[in-house]
Amino acid sequence: MRRTPRIHGTPHRHDAGGPLSISIEAVSRSAGFRKLEINSGFEGGRRASNSRSFFLVLLFIVCVYSVCGCASRRPVAGRQPPPTQPSATPPETAEAAKRSTDTSPTAAPSSPSAPASKRSKAAPTPPLINFIEEGNASWYGEPFHGRRASNGEIYDMYKLTAAHRTLPFETMVRVTNLSNGKFTVVRITDRGPFIENRIIDLSLAAAREIDSVGPGVVPVRVEILSSGVDPTAGFFTVQVGAFRARANAERLRDRLSASYSPIFIQQYDSPDGLFYRVRVGKITGEDAARQFGDQLRDREGFTPFVTRLDEGTPAGGNR
Repeated sequence: MRRTPRIHGTPHRHDAGGPLSISIEAVSRSAGFRKLEINSGFEGGRRASNSRSFFLVLLFIVCVYSVCGCASRRPVAGRQPPPTQPSATPPETAEAAKRSTDTSPTAAPSSPSAPASKRSKAAPTPPLINFIEEGNASWYGEPFHGRRASNGEIYDMYKLTAAHRTLPFETMVRVTNLSNGKFTVVRITDRGPFIENRIIDLSLAAAREIDSVGPGVVPVRVEILSSGVDPTAGFFTVQVGAFRARANAERLRDRLSASYSPIFIQQYDSPDGLFYRVRVGKITGEDAARQFGDQLRDREGFTPFVTRLDEGTPAGGNR
């Protein structure tokens, strides 16, 4: 006699008194699935349990395959690089770009128009020589245009040049307007200015670059960028007077000759006529010349102008 398997728990039913019937229809005959009918009763309990287990395993495999198939087609997002930030304009480069290009002089006599010199607006080059001088800058234009400068060249007010009392000819300097930060680079070709409280005279073109044409005189910083010789070496002299009448220059020379030597008179042909400059001493080194100039101020009451002795060049100077 067949033993009826013992079922633990209560079998699932549609109602309290009837047996449970489950039908499973195959999804695809090509996969080998067939329609199965399982009648579950107390006698077929073990077979029904095995069928349910097989169905659950089969369903799990189908679900896993579907998920894996979807996942294999999902695009993978690549890592995107962060957006490039625009480079900042060096403060420094942003300020040079604003320099004036106006070519109409407002303080000089009328002159033929000419384009201002086109130069790089890059940030300032650091000075190569430790020379920094601060003071006032003036400019000179039409009355001196076409006349001979101290180094023998013909002065052209539309070129970037300047006059300085002590720096060697051909020295390249950067001149910065301290009131607005604008700068220009000029070549020293002339001597001057021989006016108190001024350290450099700019050409018209250079004055336009730092917006000093209108004001006429502006505070500046002068820095050497290149020089063929030591700017403080060489021979210097001290100018103590300039006269229209040669007799007055000779009178001063005679008075000072008892205490100082050498004393000489230099003739200068200016746009306003001839001037006779009285100069004292031939001193080695700029520092010693400035000390000597201070002594002349204290003893004689002069306004001394220390200037370089340029031997072998024409007796020039812009003022």
